[in-house]
Parts: sequence; C-alpha cells; structure tokens
Amino acid sequence: MPELELARAERAGEWLIVPLSDSVPESLAAGSHPHHVRQWLLALAVFPDKWVNRLFSVGGLKLDGGRLWLEAFPKAGLARHEWAAGDAESGGVTADVLFEDDWCLVMNKPAGMAVHPSRPGQRGTLDEAAVRHCLATGQDAPVRHIHRLDDDTSGPVLYAKNDLAQWRLDGAMREKAINRQYLALVNGVPQRPGGTIDAPIGRDRHHGSRRRVSLSGETAITHYETRVAGDDAALVRVTLDTGRTHQIRVHFSHIGHPLLGDTLYGAPAESSLRHQALHGERLIFPHPWTGKDTVVGCPLPGWFAGLSQRHGIVTK
Repeated sequence: MPELELARAERAGEWLIVPLSDSVPESLAAGSHPHHVRQWLLALAVFPDKWVNRLFSVGGLKLDGGRLWLEAFPKAGLARHEWAAGDAESGGVTADVLFEDDWCLVMNKPAGMAVHPSRPGQRGTLDEAAVRHCLATGQDAPVRHIHRLDDDTSGPVLYAKNDLAQWRLDGAMREKAINRQYLALVNGVPQRPGGTIDAPIGRDRHHGSRRRVSLSGETAITHYETRVAGDDAALVRVTLDTGRTHQIRVHFSHIGHPLLGDTLYGAPAESSLRHQALHGERLIFPHPWTGKDTVVGCPLPGWFAGLSQRHGIVTK
C-alpha cells in the first residue's frame, strides 16, 4: 500500500494535496468510493480518526492522479464573522501577530484584554482581534484559541486555524507538550535564586475572585529562576507544570514575594500599574502538521520595561 508523503503536501484553496509514495492499487484508484479512502486512512493511523470521519461526512476525501485530496481548510462562513465585521469602519480591536501559517496563529495579547467573552455581547476580546485579522488578510478561517491568559497578563496566545490543528494542539495541551514561559517582577528578592513551588491551589471562600494555597486544592507546581535582582524587586523567569487559575500570582504571594502591582495578593499598589507585572515571554508548541517544535517569543511591553527600571532592574 502507498504511504503519504506528508513533507510534500501543498495547499490549494480549501484542499490539502498529499502525494503518495507509490502507485495506487486498483482498490484505491481514482474515482473509488470515498469509503475505501476513509478505511485506508484509518488503517494508516496518520490522522485522528474523528478528523478522517468528519472529512468523509462532508465529502472531503478523494484520490486523483496518485494524490490524496483532503478538505483541510474549510471556510468558517459569513455568520461566524459578521459580528466582528459590524463596526469595521471604526477599525475595531486589534492585536499584533507573532507567528502565522496555514495551520495556526499566535497573537500578542496586551494586558487588560480578555481572551474570550465572559458575558453575552462582550466586545474587545483577543478572539475578536484574531477574527478581524483573518478578515483583513482575506482568510475565512475558523480560528479558535488553544489556551488562555488571565485578562491582566500579557503575552502570546495560540490559535488553531482548522479542525486538524485544533485536535492536535488540544491533544498537545492535555499531554503537557506545550511549554509557556513567563517573566514576572516580584516584590523583594527571593532568598533562593531558583526552585520549585509545589503547593495545591483552591478557591478562597472569603473572596470570590481570589485563589489560595489550600490542602484541599488542586495540585499546582511552579518552577522559577531569578534572572535579575534589583533594589527592592526581582525579575524571575517562570514555567508551569500545571495551569491553575492565578497560579503564578498565588504561589509567589505564598512565598512572600507577590508580583508587583498585584494588590489582590498582597503587593503594594504601583502608581503606574493597574495590574500584576506578569508577561508571557515564550511559547513552544509542536506544530500541528510537521510535529516540529515551534518557538515563538514575545517582546516585553513598554510598561514592563519601565517598571523594571524604576525598581533598579535592567532588562535587555
């Protein structure tokens, strides 16, 4: 049986054309029933079964001229986009693009912007900015975020641009194969230059929007490394084994070094900052088509660099 030459695949509109490594047997000749093509693909186990079955259900599988045609890039449709296009005259919400190809998109979320709506009719989200970007560049892609950041945390957010990318990236999230690195400015200088904070996190029953370290909470593990020590604060690099709500903020407050500006977790107010000093520095994920690690960096926002300098921390 022929194998798929995935590295030579090419996009043609809504279709992905994948050459075959050998001649096609009569059972899979051009014009053969798509059911036979589906059975062959399921046996190869190259793609998720549910994706192959979805393509079959919409007529998105065919063989022609020794090539496999997959309808991998279906259009999102006007209905999905009309809410974002409604006030196009005003320009609407936007965000910078850090990385993009046919499969995925990484947006630079500024602090103060929600990733997705939390109430009906909410506007100004990063999801809206992603849709607007696609509209502005002539793409009718069903973009969907793969992970989230707190509203007041800046940094890269990963989006899938089709079903296959979404299923594979969702799987990578479950398997903890997507690595998110953060930079934080913390109050004071940690005594240990680096280490691991392993402390379960649960809800604070006395404060609806807070979380707290609690023996009955969910497992939460944070790794940190002090990069620069300043006069009364420090720049730390943080990676997570888990993704609990407010995890970095709770853990650093727990060890006595709340993030600068994070008054919810015990830090003094900063006159120039209305949110915690936390920024997503780098995103590393397996590409949904090639499987190769894709590294996307995110530049420091101006407020982060300015706050660092005011506390005697020099960042490059």
